[in-house]
Amino acid sequence: MDRIEFSKQLSKYRTPYEEESSFINDFLKLTEDSLAYKRERLEGHFTASAWIVNRKRTHTLLTLHRKLGRWLQLGGHADGNEDLLEVAMKEATEESGLNSLRFVDETIFDLDKHIIPERPHVPEHFHFDVRYILEADIAEPLQKNDESISLAWVAFDSVQDVIGYNPSIIRMLEKTSKSEILL
Repeated sequence: MDRIEFSKQLSKYRTPYEEESSFINDFLKLTEDSLAYKRERLEGHFTASAWIVNRKRTHTLLTLHRKLGRWLQLGGHADGNEDLLEVAMKEATEESGLNSLRFVDETIFDLDKHIIPERPHVPEHFHFDVRYILEADIAEPLQKNDESISLAWVAFDSVQDVIGYNPSIIRMLEKTSKSEILL
């Protein structure tokens, strides 16, 4: 999906979640920036994530992120790739080792704009995270990479216990439970 198609999807994207809705114009504006897909844009840039669920829609795959020390969905930087669908799949595959991954839908599943804390040589900045929903075989062995401390399939009813307070993950969990396209 190129930048023009992505902008069209963003323009059509609607959500009943007020916070998420408030991000849409920021995302649209960012698509006009030539550095939007590169981490060199220090004030903020696009990232892509994969909200991975099992086929029965009872579990989600989460990673204990090494740098942030929190349980999150899999994903990462676009690094110049303007096809965020491709980025989401690449990151999901690299971070999980799963071969059974497939998109449930190739439209935007969720949007989140969040702050990334300052680190040595990297100032505090925003990630404009575009999330897509994927499914995978829960029985397939996981193979974490060096970006993760751990990977785990987490039962939907245990997600909040595992992640603590993270409204964007709870939002994706709620969307998964409510969506008719997911079955």
